[in-house]
Amino acid sequence: MQAIDGDITAISRLVRDLCGLKLDESKGYLIESRLGTIAQTAGCANFSELAYKARSADNHSIQTAIIDAITTQETLFFRDESPFEVLRNKVLPDLIDARANTNRARRLRILSAASSTGQEPYSIAVTIAETIPDAAIWDVNILGVDISNAAVRKASQGIYSEHEIRRGMQPQLLEKYFQAAPGGWKINDNIRAMASFARRNLLQPFTDLGPFDVIFCRNVAIYFDADTRRDLFLRLADRLAPDGCLIVGSSECLVDLGPRFIPQHHCRGTYYQPAMR
Repeated sequence: MQAIDGDITAISRLVRDLCGLKLDESKGYLIESRLGTIAQTAGCANFSELAYKARSADNHSIQTAIIDAITTQETLFFRDESPFEVLRNKVLPDLIDARANTNRARRLRILSAASSTGQEPYSIAVTIAETIPDAAIWDVNILGVDISNAAVRKASQGIYSEHEIRRGMQPQLLEKYFQAAPGGWKINDNIRAMASFARRNLLQPFTDLGPFDVIFCRNVAIYFDADTRRDLFLRLADRLAPDGCLIVGSSECLVDLGPRFIPQHHCRGTYYQPAMR
């Protein structure tokens, strides 16, 4: 099924409204390759009809199928590496020192926004286990959220193929924190226990979440338009503890969003400690 200009416009508006992703006229091939089967299964003659059906009567099954197909779930363990160096060598030690004599000692709350199939939350958990010798007696919760039901299900299982493991997981950490399982490798229970996963649309309010000590939101806002991106990061900043840290993608910069976002540099990475309003 070929996507013509009207189809691309209809699908692009639908995807923007569903999850904030910005598609332009160059994405016809993406629409054709990822949504063609969905359109045929739904009995649609073209992609404009698919968009119409997805909007009519809150057709959640078609909407879910479109979101699962169109969202990029490109991820790997310890992606970009530098954010995890920042977490290990700067953010965690500072938080531990700051909370040592408070009622939040030995407690960590971390959000992984757009967590895809779970590699980022589990990389965070492994980093904590490697950094804090007695992490097992800490109260740690890493919440991974993603708009894709399929991604959330896979993340919750904590099982990865050999190919997925080889993308970023160091052999010594694999031996220490995983066990062989049918179809690949399964994360150990002590690491799995640190993480929970939920479906969440980043366009929706976060008022029921947080506060978080650390928020990871990497490589998702680059697909949003300027207003949606600004709104997302301002809402995430509101969910941080007063001394919390926001970690974004290595190619992302938030200084254009105003004085709330002051970059901090450590090792080869950058993080933000948003100023209170």
